[in-house]
Order: sequence, then structure tokens, then C-alpha cells
Amino acid sequence: MSEEGIWSSSVTICEWLESKIWTPLYLSHLFSTLFFFKICPICIEPQNRTADSEFLLLGLSDDPELQPLLFGLFLSMYLVAMLGNLLMILAVMSDSHLHTPMYFFLSNLSLADISISTTTVPKMLLNLQTHSKSITYAGCLTQVTFFSLFACLESLLLAVMAYDRLVAICQPLHYLVIMSPRLCGLLVLLSFFISLLVSQLQYLMVSQLSFCADVEIPHFFCDPSQLFNLACSDTSTNDILIYFTGAIVGGVPLSGILFSYYRIVSSILRTPSAGSKYKSFSTCGSHLSVVCLFYGTGLGVYLSSAVSSSPRKDAVASVMYTVVTPMLNPFIYSLRNRDIKSALWRMIRRIV
Repeated sequence: MSEEGIWSSSVTICEWLESKIWTPLYLSHLFSTLFFFKICPICIEPQNRTADSEFLLLGLSDDPELQPLLFGLFLSMYLVAMLGNLLMILAVMSDSHLHTPMYFFLSNLSLADISISTTTVPKMLLNLQTHSKSITYAGCLTQVTFFSLFACLESLLLAVMAYDRLVAICQPLHYLVIMSPRLCGLLVLLSFFISLLVSQLQYLMVSQLSFCADVEIPHFFCDPSQLFNLACSDTSTNDILIYFTGAIVGGVPLSGILFSYYRIVSSILRTPSAGSKYKSFSTCGSHLSVVCLFYGTGLGVYLSSAVSSSPRKDAVASVMYTVVTPMLNPFIYSLRNRDIKSALWRMIRRIV
């Protein structure tokens, strides 16, 4: 029998049952409802099977000949990023001369860099090695949550470090009093707490989405913006929320950084000694380089995605702030910092 016949027959039966005088009203409604839905499953709204499904991460290239090259390249960058940031953390922890607010924030920044790379790169390496593109729904939600957490944490830590440089240059005599260990700990905890709230909001937004079958993500990790574009359900509210959180997470820290450096530059230009000016600028050079690298690549990806309609190019550009920036940060801070280099050499000599 055709679907139209089943539909008309079931409706006729249900109407006949409800029209009988001897059937109690509540029993009629209950029986007719159960009978109707048992016969007419096509009338039931289909359940969301997203939680049981798998997504496909298309990665950076579909060329099979490039897969070994990409695997070797990203494995090397990941190992360098892990080793460099771990050495930075160990150097700060092992040397008492580096137990200052600036290096305390730097070690937390290194921890955030390690976490960002670990959230995105290992899954991509596994897919390249196994020639697979699949990721489970739970794995995708995990990537969205932790990537949002550590990316937001890095943005806030860069703003905190800009404030630290502002106090060190503009109020050097009160630096140790203002940047007390208690305040430094509170700033890091507050940054982590805000990042955790943002990541949970991202998780809730993505978990409420419904996806059709065979979802192909043109990226090497589960980027929330890509998931919003691929969702079958309405994402208008989510779009507003993601722009709002993006303005808070990216705009507010960046505004704080720009304001801090405006005050720093104004204070340095009032210094009469050229040597003092150079010394003040040199203390900010590493942090300013990291800020330009992190925000420059992030804004570049955002603006390019708004102008062009090539998700694959956006994925290639995202490599800059997910892999390259965490790899370069330890070198930027260590190569231009005598204290870090001395601490690293002392630590290596103790190990050897």
C-alpha cells in the first residue's frame, strides 16, 4: 500500500474510534494517539541522530601525494612547539631569578600554546597517518570546547601581559607593589574563568545544532564557525551570540592592549635618555611581536573568510595561529631575552 493509503486509513480509524459514545474521552484520546503513531511512523518528527553520527574533516589537501609531506611537516612543528614551550615553563620554574610577574604570565602563555596545538594537531596527524577523515560527534564537541577555552585564554593572557608592561614602564617604582603575587594569580584565574565560560557557551551553541547526514567540514579541526555554516537548523541566534562573544574575547583584550601600548609609547617618548628609550622598547618587543602574530593571523583569517568564499584557504590560514604561532612564541621570547637564555643554559648544564 502506498504512503497516502496508509495515511488516509489510519486517520479514518482514529476518527472512528474517537466518535464512539461508549469509549471514555480520555481513553479515546490515549488509544487513538498510540494507535495513530504506531501505524503512521511517517507522521512522527524524525529524531536528531547527530550524537551517533560522524563528521568528516577534509583537511588541508585531498592530494594523496601530499599526505606524507603534510604529516612530516605538522609532526615536526608540533614537536618543536611542545619542546620549546615545555623548556620555557621548566626554565621559569627552575630559576629563582625568573620568579617575577612577567615570566609567570609567560609560563602560563606557554601552557596555553601547548594546549591549543594539542587540541587540534594530534587528530589531524592521526587522520593523515590512517588515511581517514572521520571524527566522532563527541570528539568534535571536545575540540570546539577546548579550542575555545585555550584560544580565549591566550587572548586574555596577552592583554594581562600588556598591563604588566604598562605598570613596569609607567610606574617602575611601584611595580612590585602593584603586581603582587596575589594580583598575578587572580588575573590568571580570572582569565581562565572567563575562558571557561566562553568555551561552555560555545559548547552549548554547537550541541543545540542539528546536522544532516555526511557532514563534511572543510577544515583540519572542528571550527565553530564552520559548524554553524553546515548546520541544518536555524543558526540566527547562534550567529548573534558568536559575534557577541567574539567581540568580548577578541575586541576587549585587543582594545586593552592598544590602550596599554599607547600609554607605554607616550611614557617612553617623554624619556630624555636614548638608552632608556631603547631599554624600555626592548622589554616590550617580544610581547608586541607575539601580539602581532596572534591577532594579525586571527584577524587575517576572519577578514579573508568574510571577503572570499574558500573555506579550504581559511583552513590553511588557520594553521598560522593554531600551529605556527605556538611554535614561534618560545623562540621570540628566548632569542631576545638574556635571562631566559641564561636560565636555559643553566638548566641544560644541570641535566647534562
